[in-house]
This record gives sequence, structure tokens and C-alpha cells, in this order.
Amino acid sequence: MNSEIRRVVLVTGSSRGLGRMAAQVLAEAGWNLAIHCRSHEDQGRNLVKELLESGSEADLFQADVSVREEADELVKKVVQRYGRLDALVHAVGPFIRKRCRFADYTSREIEELVNGNFKSALYTTHAALPFLRNGGCGRIILFGFGRVGEAPAWPDRAVYAASKTGLVSFVKSLSVEEAPFGVTVNMICPGDIVGENKEKRISEVAGLKDHEVPLGRPGSGEDVARVIRFLCEPASDFITGNIIQATGGLDVIHPVSKAEK
Repeated sequence: MNSEIRRVVLVTGSSRGLGRMAAQVLAEAGWNLAIHCRSHEDQGRNLVKELLESGSEADLFQADVSVREEADELVKKVVQRYGRLDALVHAVGPFIRKRCRFADYTSREIEELVNGNFKSALYTTHAALPFLRNGGCGRIILFGFGRVGEAPAWPDRAVYAASKTGLVSFVKSLSVEEAPFGVTVNMICPGDIVGENKEKRISEVAGLKDHEVPLGRPGSGEDVARVIRFLCEPASDFITGNIIQATGGLDVIHPVSKAEK
């Protein structure tokens, strides 16, 4: 990246997990970082402190992006702070680990999964688009899951799967609409990267074994972040409308329900 022009990226959900690692890798590539959290402010402030100490420019912004007004205000504050916005990496997305049939979800859980995974992406993207168009080289990256582009049956994950599958059509449609403005839109689909591995480097998991993953090792946050960094590069402008998997070859979809009866 041209050192004279430090482009600005908003990484939602970047106080921890995959969003945190994406923010760190983008900072290393020369980006100015808008770190976002909804409730984990202490972790967000710690990340900002780390980035500032490493010579990067970073600031923390708090918002619940599943609420339209808060998503709008978040983007406005980022632009007010930096004067521009060049990329949106939307790493927000609640996930219920426990397997549960759709009939057994509560209404609150359904709303949380749909609002957090689907509506939040639409709201934040809609708010960011005018600013992403300004530079003629905007980048939007949303998160999915392995095989999401096939709209597969994912028993016990029906609401989460429906929300992310809806985003696939959104990515493909938006990529066509925004291409004339120089804005690319892609989706990154992590494998089953869990726990502390979300914030680890490839070197930290390289010697570990994971017999479920065909590659033989567990995934790390850096595996995902390296793809995001590539997609955000100015020279990656010909890559848009894609659903890109970073799974180590693992198929996380199970064809039958494993929920407790």
C-alpha cells in the first residue's frame, strides 16, 4: 500500500475472534483501523492500544449494528474521525454452538440470529456504500460458512444457515451493482475455527494435529485474515462476487440432525 495514503477500514466485531485477527493483519498491511465492538469494550480498547503501540492508527467505536440507526451512526463517526472509508469487513455474526432444531428455538434466539447475521450486514453496508464509492476502490467483505454458496441443508443450524445463505445472494447482486463504482464485494467462509484459534497465527497452529481437517491441522484466524488482506488490496479489483472458502478442506455440514431428542 502507498505509505502516503493510509486507507481506512472498518472491521465490525473486531474486539475479539476472527475480526480481531483481521484487524491486526490489515494494520500490518498499512491500514488505518476503525475497531468496533458492541459490548466487549475492554477487549476493543486493548486492541487499539496494541495497534497504536505498533505504529498503526486505530480508534474504537461502539454500536449495535443490528439496529439500523446505530449502524448509520457508526459509519458517520468513522468518517468524521478519519475523513474517509475505504473498506468494510463485517465480522459480526452470532452463532449458537448448541445444536437445536428450528422448532425448539425461542423467538428471541431467531431474532438475534437473523438480525445479527443478516440485517446487520445490510444496514452497515448500506451506510458505508456512499463513502466506499468516493475513493473508486472500495472493498466489502462479509462472512459466511463452508459450502454456504450451495444453500445446503444444515440441520440444527437452520436460522444461522438461512441468514448467511441470504447474504450469498446479496453479495452476488451487490457486486454487480457496485462494479461501475469500483467497489468489490466478496464473502469469506471460515472452516470450524474455534476458541483461541480464532486469534492465533498460522505458525502457532502449524504443529498441531486435527484429524477432522483433511489438511491435518486446525485453522487459525490468520488463515482467514490473509484472504481478507488480499481482497482489500487495490490490485484485487477484478475479484468480486466470490464466495471464498478457508476451511482446510473440512466439510462442517452434517446431513442429519444431531440435536438431543
